[in-house]
Amino acid sequence: MKIALGSDHAGLSLKKVILNHLNQKEDIETIDVGTYDEERTHYPIFAKKAADKIINGEADKAIIMCGTGIGISIAANKVKGIRACACSEPYSAKFSVLHNNANVLAMGSRVVGTELAKMIVDEWLSTDYEGGRHQTRVDMITDIENENKLK
Repeated sequence: MKIALGSDHAGLSLKKVILNHLNQKEDIETIDVGTYDEERTHYPIFAKKAADKIINGEADKAIIMCGTGIGISIAANKVKGIRACACSEPYSAKFSVLHNNANVLAMGSRVVGTELAKMIVDEWLSTDYEGGRHQTRVDMITDIENENKLK
């Protein structure tokens, strides 16, 4: 599995921890889309870079970070085909995939400690989409994204 990772300056320290955590796993390849230093920058840049890796097939999923995880998730969700969730505990991370087929996980470095972040990532990556009755809702989200009327 290929995972794109991106963060602004506020999320950089957490991104480094998660990169190291994922690079220890044999079945995961990481793609770091930046930022690479603590100079102030803007999270939409890195949300888009990570989301684009999924859309153009270079990554299967993405993990993105800013101070709260909220701004960067909102920015990522503007990319057609992205279903990003901001999570601060493993239960929501699990259900974001299980029921919503989330392909981007966002976290806040000022909200989530490093050990909890690793648990969130592990839960998110180990969960498979359930489909079934949930596919109807995911299709409805896609309809909204495509500017169609809900059925």
